[in-house]
Amino acid sequence: MKNVKQFLPWAIRIGVSILFLLSAVAKLYPKPYFALSTFEAQQLIPMGFSENLAAYFSRILIGIEFSLGILLLLPFFLKRVVVPATGLMLLVFIVHLSIELSTTGNGGNCGCFGSLLPMTPLQALIKNVISVAFLGLLFKLLKSDDDKRQFLPIVNVILASILLVFMFGMKRSNSISNGKAVIIEAKKDSINVELVDNVSVDTLTKRKVQDSIKVVKSQGPKKIKSGYASIFPNIDEGRKILCFFAPDCDHCRATSKLLTSLKKTVKNFPEIQIIFMDEAPETIPDFFLFSGSEYSNYVMDIREFWKSIGKDGELIRDVPGVLYLWNGNIQKFYYGTEDKQFDANGFKKILAKEK
Repeated sequence: MKNVKQFLPWAIRIGVSILFLLSAVAKLYPKPYFALSTFEAQQLIPMGFSENLAAYFSRILIGIEFSLGILLLLPFFLKRVVVPATGLMLLVFIVHLSIELSTTGNGGNCGCFGSLLPMTPLQALIKNVISVAFLGLLFKLLKSDDDKRQFLPIVNVILASILLVFMFGMKRSNSISNGKAVIIEAKKDSINVELVDNVSVDTLTKRKVQDSIKVVKSQGPKKIKSGYASIFPNIDEGRKILCFFAPDCDHCRATSKLLTSLKKTVKNFPEIQIIFMDEAPETIPDFFLFSGSEYSNYVMDIREFWKSIGKDGELIRDVPGVLYLWNGNIQKFYYGTEDKQFDANGFKKILAKEK
C-alpha cells in the first residue's frame, strides 16, 4: 500500500503532464502558423474574439498549456499552485464544452488536439472530467511540506513557454508571395464555355461557331456581386466554379482531379478558378500535375482564406471547398470531407437541370 501511494502521485503527474504537452504540440501541428491560424479561425473567432485578440490569446493559451505540462513534473509549489491552476484550466474547458454541446451539438472537431487527434466536444468533455478527478486525487495525496516554495522557476517556465510559442508561431516567408495571382492561360474549351454562357444563339450562328457546342438557353439569375471580383474579375460573369484548396491537402487534390475529370466529360462545364491557402505554395505545380490540368489561381493568407471560405451557421467551412456561382449567385457550396463534401454525381444533376 505504501508503494502504491508513492507511485500513484507520479503516475498522475506524468499522465496529466503528457496530456497537456500533447494538447499544446497538437495545436501547432503540422506547421505552427498554419495550425494557429486555423485554430483561431475555427475555434476562437466564432466565440467572439477579434482577429488580433485571437492571435494573442491562442499563443498565450498554448504557452500556458506547455508550462503546466512542464510544471507538473517539477516540485515548485506543486500542491499549492500548479495542481489547482491545472484543475482550474480544465474546469474552464469543461464549462466551454458544456455550453458548446448545448448550443451547437456534438459535431465537428473541438480543437483540443488540433488536427492531429480530432475529438468531438463530448469526447473532450469526458477526457477533461476524468483529468480533473485524477487531479483531485493527486491533490489529496500530495503534502504541502514537499513543495519547494520558489516562484521564480514557475515564472520562468511560463514566460519561456509563451515566448517559444510566439516565436514558433511567426509567419515564415514562402516562395510565393501572399496575394499573388498565378493566372494560367485559358484552354480552348474554357473559351468555348465563356461563349456559351454569355452569347445568344443568334450571335453564335452569325459567328459560325461549330455545331458541336451546345447552347445554354437560360441566361441564369440576375447578376449580383459575389465578393470575389477583386480576385477574379470575371467571377460574376456566367457560371463559375470557385475552389478553396490547400496545396498539400490530399482531399483537395482528389477533388481537383475529380473536377478535371468532369470538365473533360461534361460539355459546357463551368470555368474553374482556385483560391489557394498560403500553406506550402511551392507544392502548387505538383498539385496541378496531380489534378491533370492547370487553372487560374490566387494564393491567399491563411487568416484571409478562412474568412473568405465563410461560415455555415456558427461553423467555419473546411477544405476542400467547391463553390458553384451563376452570375455571382451561390447555387451550391460543397465543403469539408464529411456530409457536405463535393458530390460529383449530385453536381452533374444540378448542371443537367440548368440546360
